[in-house]
Formats: sequence, structure tokens, C-alpha cells
Amino acid sequence: MAKQICPTPGFEKLLIATDGSEFSKAAINEAINIAKACSSKLFVLSVIEINPEYEAIAPGIVEKAEKEMRKHLDSVKSKAVKEGIECEIIIHQGEEPYQYIIDEAAKRKVNAIIMGSHGRTGLKRLMMGSVTARVIGHAPCQVLVVPLKTKK
Repeated sequence: MAKQICPTPGFEKLLIATDGSEFSKAAINEAINIAKACSSKLFVLSVIEINPEYEAIAPGIVEKAEKEMRKHLDSVKSKAVKEGIECEIIIHQGEEPYQYIIDEAAKRKVNAIIMGSHGRTGLKRLMMGSVTARVIGHAPCQVLVVPLKTKK
């Protein structure tokens, strides 16, 4: 197998934003491939979108969602570690997922945010998810948007 070449020098730290959807799977795979080629550290972030009405309508729903998301993030971390990549998981709860993503990117001084083109809120936009569009507009670094169907 040929040695992978880092596509962009200076990618020491990468942030993957994932919501566990099909759209984020392609981004996760791409991020792991880049991290492996560039010897990058990965931060895998998920934001559980909540508002005060969630708990009032369905008590325990946030805890259940966090448990499921933590399981997803742990599986991403396991996949990265298996490839020899240092990986840290981050989970937040809040009303504006894009804000948590850009805040973590700035806090951790990442070189790029990698995310899917759509997520669970993808129906709000025809061509790109609303969270992705907001991250692009406010990110303190490069943003790589990975479409669902990427070439192998």
C-alpha cells in the first residue's frame, strides 16, 4: 500500500463536527484519512441541540440523546485510535450548534473543521445544512465540507 501524502501541510489539529447522521459519516471517514496522512490530532465534537421545551415535553430525552451520542463519539474515537490517531471527544448541549463548533475550533486552535454538507436539519436548506452554512460563515479556520457520496 502506498504511503499517504498530507494534502495540506499544517493540519496538526482537526475538528470533526458530527451529529451521527449519514451525512457526517463521509466527513468522519475523510477526517480520519486526512489525520492519518498528516499525523493530526482529532477532536470529535457533537452538539445535542436542545431548548427548554424538550425537557418539559419529554423528561429524560436529553439524557437519552446524550447517551446515544456519546456511544457514537466513542465509536469514532475507536476507529481513529485504531488508525494510530490521537483523538479526543467533546460533547455539548445547547440551542446553537454552530456556535459551539466555532468556539471549540477557536479554543483548541484547530487548523480545519471537517463536517458533512447536511445533518439532521438538512431539510431547512436545499443545498447545504443550516449548521454547516453558519459554521462556514463564522469559522476561525478553514472548513472542509464533505458531501455524502465521496469518491474512494
